[in-house]
Amino acid sequence: MYDLLIKNGLLVLPEQMLHGDIAVKDGKIAAIAPKLEGGAAKTVDARHCYVLPGMVDVHMHISEPGRTEWEGYATGTQAMAAGGTTSYVEMPLNTLPATIDLASLEIKRQAAKDQNYVDYVFFGGLVPHNLNDLKALSQAGVAAFKAFVATCGSNKPGDFKDVNDYELYTGMQILAETGDLLVVHCENAAITDELGRKAKAEGKTLVSDYVASRPIFTEVEAVRRVLYFAEQTGCRVHIAHCSCHEAVEAVLEAQVRGVDASFESCPHYLLLATEDLDAIGAKAKCSPPIRDRAHQQKMWQLLEAGVLDIIGSDHSPCTPDLKADPNAFKAWGGISGCQNSVDALFDAAVKQRNISPVTLMNALATQPANRFGLIDKGALSLGKDGDIVILDPNQSYTVTADKLLYKNKISAYEGWEIGCRITHTFLRGREIYTLDGGIAGGAQGKPARLLKQL
Repeated sequence: MYDLLIKNGLLVLPEQMLHGDIAVKDGKIAAIAPKLEGGAAKTVDARHCYVLPGMVDVHMHISEPGRTEWEGYATGTQAMAAGGTTSYVEMPLNTLPATIDLASLEIKRQAAKDQNYVDYVFFGGLVPHNLNDLKALSQAGVAAFKAFVATCGSNKPGDFKDVNDYELYTGMQILAETGDLLVVHCENAAITDELGRKAKAEGKTLVSDYVASRPIFTEVEAVRRVLYFAEQTGCRVHIAHCSCHEAVEAVLEAQVRGVDASFESCPHYLLLATEDLDAIGAKAKCSPPIRDRAHQQKMWQLLEAGVLDIIGSDHSPCTPDLKADPNAFKAWGGISGCQNSVDALFDAAVKQRNISPVTLMNALATQPANRFGLIDKGALSLGKDGDIVILDPNQSYTVTADKLLYKNKISAYEGWEIGCRITHTFLRGREIYTLDGGIAGGAQGKPARLLKQL
């Protein structure tokens, strides 16, 4: 007797697709076959649907505590569940205090307890004043560390801060000793800050003007600098939210030299282009900014080739007032997108471009879990957690604000027609979302196991 049996689906396995059945027992995937016999406490017919691993989102911002009005655990993780994400790695910002020492990590753990609808683990931060805290954070079980070489933070006590080159280099030396992965936001702070000030002084206000103030070379220069520091220190490094193929190519070149480096991109760099932004407005402002259609096409080619092997949402929400200023330079720079990471990309990749679902789900689930050490997550494989999503490719719908589960109903994709729908999401074999019934089963999320903890 299984706990869950999903029958007659098109199963997207790590290396192939299979028409058949998948079963979960005691939270784990217990059987996969063209046809499974036997009963189950719950049986779902997935005929004509894809059966996917739940997305593993390694770039997610929840703003609780301190800025819970931006996004809280309950709302953010319900949106993830509805969007087909079943586990995530939480960034150490935009909370107050930022997660940069043992005390702030414990604050995060207590805030997250009994509020998550999906499974989770935490980042630690690398900031100018916490170099002596890095080893303790590592031993306390953070999944990875995050640093900014672009300007970030506010003047509020406890907020996140960017590092200079020396602080980054020193932090990398420490993390090389602990073996932890360091994720870096790469933009040249000195140049982008000055270009932004110049554009504002000239009266420029459009989102496209903001994009022009952060040109591609400022991202690529920072990527290459961080990779070189990693090469010199032996630190494992991951480049966050690559917006352009030039940044990806820099990582690939470093890998050839033997640097333990990886990278991610995000749905918005594949789905949006600079040419779209002024019509959408500040809802589509982010950093690094969204590039033009030529670069967007290059990113699609990298995904199709299996080179772009990690995609994270970079869900970075805020309150409506922070997106309301008509001057794009004054608006908050972050995109709310986790509810549409899977379906919008599946539509654009699989249905519109004929990219293999295996390739897409490796980028959304398998490779993120592997790189960040979420050993029970990321694949429809025997022994993995029963984190399963059913997607119907024959339904379509329009993204509307009233259907968004974010605390603040803001989306750059509002008004989009998406040519598929998530109908079920299961966490460790338990139903947490259905299209007909909405969120189900309460806040069942818990900390995920990490390879480094074994």
